[in-house]
Amino acid sequence: MKWNLRMVAAQRDLWRPTEVLAAFTEVGFTPSLSKVAAMWGGTPISVRLDDLDKICAALKCTPGDLLQAEPLDAALAPPEHGQKAVGAEEARPGPVRPTPRSGRRSGPRSLPPN
Repeated sequence: MKWNLRMVAAQRDLWRPTEVLAAFTEVGFTPSLSKVAAMWGGTPISVRLDDLDKICAALKCTPGDLLQAEPLDAALAPPEHGQKAVGAEEARPGPVRPTPRSGRRSGPRSLPPN
């Protein structure tokens, strides 16, 4: 998702986080200035839905104006078939079987002590 708070705020002639905070306060949304500055300067990891509603009310916009879907990067997509990680072994068909440790004697295991 692309976070467009700066663009939406600029369209409302709000150019600084302090001006955005004043607009938020008018609708009863009172985050700290540091929280507003964090939303202003980067993409938040999460936004509460009630906070998003208040942000939209303050900026007179919709959630679609603030959040725009973007395609996933190729780096985030799962690897294609035929590719493998460095050091990964080839997948063997069939069930996975444990292999004995080297240096162990072969034969039946001893019974536990009583």
